[in-house]
Amino acid sequence: MRWLLPRAALTVALLLAGAARAEVPAQRQGELRHLLRHDCGSCHGLTMRGGLGRPLLPETLADRSDEALAAVILHGLRGTPMPPWGGELTAEEARWMVQVLRQGVGDGR
Repeated sequence: MRWLLPRAALTVALLLAGAARAEVPAQRQGELRHLLRHDCGSCHGLTMRGGLGRPLLPETLADRSDEALAAVILHGLRGTPMPPWGGELTAEEARWMVQVLRQGVGDGR
């Protein structure tokens, strides 16, 4: 009985961690990678090293939370050329794109 609460807490924590990772179907992942390389790459550079927009490299994103980055993707940035993609993407897809950017999209991954 004394192990019931810790096991339940661990189970809940693992379920929440799994839910936090964005799950996107494989076909849609390919479409989103294309969007990253071509649409995002048109401003941020095809290798994500910057251009009109700031670099989107793992090290340049390290100081921003996943939630903040997903919000920028979905809502854009006022006063900048960064458009909102919320009409094209779901919140889950935006979180998935953040995960890909954190891994490094400009190096062929």
